[in-house]
Amino acid sequence: MISLKEIQEAAKTISGFVHKTPLIHSNSLSAMTGAEVFIKAENLQKTGSFKVRGAFHKLSSIGRGKVIAASMGNHAQGVAYAAAELGMQAKIVMPLNAPIVKQEATKGYGADVELYGETFLEALEYARSQKDFTFIHAFDDERVIAGQGTIGLEILKDLAAADVILVPVGGGGLISGIAIAVKSISPDTKVIGVQTTSAISAYTSFCKGSIQEYMPCCTLADGIAVGQVGRLTFEVMQQQVDDMITVQEDAIALSILLFMERKKMVVEGAGAVPLAALIENAGRFKGKNIVLVVSGGNIDFTLIDRIIHKGLARSGRIGVFAVTVDDIPGKLHMLTGIIARERGNILAIEHDRFSADLSVSETRVTFTVEVRGRDHLTKITDEIGQLGFSVRESDAKKKVPSG
Repeated sequence: MISLKEIQEAAKTISGFVHKTPLIHSNSLSAMTGAEVFIKAENLQKTGSFKVRGAFHKLSSIGRGKVIAASMGNHAQGVAYAAAELGMQAKIVMPLNAPIVKQEATKGYGADVELYGETFLEALEYARSQKDFTFIHAFDDERVIAGQGTIGLEILKDLAAADVILVPVGGGGLISGIAIAVKSISPDTKVIGVQTTSAISAYTSFCKGSIQEYMPCCTLADGIAVGQVGRLTFEVMQQQVDDMITVQEDAIALSILLFMERKKMVVEGAGAVPLAALIENAGRFKGKNIVLVVSGGNIDFTLIDRIIHKGLARSGRIGVFAVTVDDIPGKLHMLTGIIARERGNILAIEHDRFSADLSVSETRVTFTVEVRGRDHLTKITDEIGQLGFSVRESDAKKKVPSG
């Protein structure tokens, strides 16, 4: 088991290469959730992710030479940057579906990038087979874990009274390092891991008490889309981690949007899962000092518009509803007039004249409308319904915190 002393030594080793990231109290997120919310902003770390901590600590023990790593992106950038700073040559193997933005960023730090395999595990095995390089594991390595554990030291130095620390989990390196550091200094502080329901190896392994492999589905949290938790990290998690939580993709999108709106922060999907967990479990954490470990900010900007739209829909500020009307002139004008009078902003209108449940004289008009919230949307649809129209709202209504 990695010791607190090793993590403290790691902090000294990497101190000249990485940022001590801020722990930021959020009034808005605290008011929204009923907890005292603090953000450990690793999205402001060099390379935009916590991964550089473990990379520097590992590479500093090797000296010179050639290193190779497999990564979906953030570990790749961390190793590439660390290797360049330490005068080493780095090769990074990424699966074919790795985000282009992370591929290009890794190249920008001076590493050679090779795409191989459909999954992270395929890329991992290929990288391990390259005997001319020293392999740098993304999470299942004691020195990497110790490097990530320096985040735990920083959190407790800034907030000794932390009640709960919510940590994103992929392979488990981040939460393992944080848990060892935190439990050694403050045993009563709870360390809880968060995974998306689209990638649940660590969650299921934790619950069942043995390592379980699960193929990740497509997810906004690509940084934690790992099919199997590490063996070292699983052992630490079983001993030191208090609980694991899963969150839905819609909650991740909402959390990314909230970070943008409330904190003016760019946060990637993996970094947003702690806030998603807090939102979906607000009652559990009410009144407690909650630290959200925002693990990174390397988001694929080609997805931003979709993420914002999904987040707005989840928060009730975009509404979708369908109205069945007689297909004659003037009916659409009547509907848009109601929406305009109630100050809704129409984003899109679609017509359906061919569904089996429609008569030849009817059309179904689907409106996508920007509104102030669910009450505003209900007022619009109620007014339309009072005129005798058949209104069908989207079934995407979900609980969100007020405030």
